[in-house]
Amino acid sequence: MKWEKRGLIYCPDGSSSWAKHTALQPTPILLDADTIRVYLGFRDEQGAGRVGYVDVSAHDPRIVKGVSESPCLDVGAAHNTFDCDGVIPCAIVKRGNELYLYYAGYNTGGKVRFTVFGGLAISQDGGETFQRYSKVPVADRTDDELLFRVIHSILPEQGKWKAWYGGGSEFQTGAHKSLPVYNIRSMVSEDGIVFPSKGTVVVDNEGEEHRVGRPYVIKLNDEYLMFFGSGSEKIPYQLTYASSMDGQTWTRRDDLVGLERSESGWDSEMTAYPAVIQAGNKTYMFYNGNDYGKTGFGFAELMER
Repeated sequence: MKWEKRGLIYCPDGSSSWAKHTALQPTPILLDADTIRVYLGFRDEQGAGRVGYVDVSAHDPRIVKGVSESPCLDVGAAHNTFDCDGVIPCAIVKRGNELYLYYAGYNTGGKVRFTVFGGLAISQDGGETFQRYSKVPVADRTDDELLFRVIHSILPEQGKWKAWYGGGSEFQTGAHKSLPVYNIRSMVSEDGIVFPSKGTVVVDNEGEEHRVGRPYVIKLNDEYLMFFGSGSEKIPYQLTYASSMDGQTWTRRDDLVGLERSESGWDSEMTAYPAVIQAGNKTYMFYNGNDYGKTGFGFAELMER
């Protein structure tokens, strides 16, 4: 692939109490022929994430058309719920007149650094606000995924809902902090709401990696393309991708993604949390840079494949 970086789009300026810093995990949807809405996790002073959005031009995403003034989805209301310590967008799908937002809910009150499970929230006002489908996750804890189970991509196909998600059950001891261990898995739902208790590992960690995550899957000319991040303790998140003809058997193509870290600037240390969208005859990748989105989010345009 040949991507051309187009630069930084947006980073919070610190003036908002609920969106003090960070624009984490861009999750785009085409509102109309002219506008892409990118949902993001904005963090407050304490680091708790809330879902907001940045509207950009579909013709040139460097043009910001609007920013949400209040959260579209707030943290869980009750103490010790699965999402009481932060919510981050992961995937969004149109379903009739509604928008289904699959999100990550964080809880930091246990004996490990955090747990994160997948929730579902639904919008009936065009994506301005979302209401939780339930107070518990739709991708909940299982025997195989004790600490992490979060849906990052979901595609309705042939009457089924194909989902790709991050799952794991442990932290490993690192030099400076405990490190979450998870990989990429797949599962199929009948309705996009009820999911099986067991998935299948489709992209595993390799070498010194302790995590591969945020699988963002698109289908292009009958081929599935998965964009994701891989990271080890020595090497921060970097972008890579895999391809598949059936969505189940994947081939990693780390050397062909064509989007490296910059020599300097906002994405010189890390590239993470990719999301790819087609708008007209253009294909964009939105992604985060240094320090897990603290430097904001930017994009690249696909020039050749």
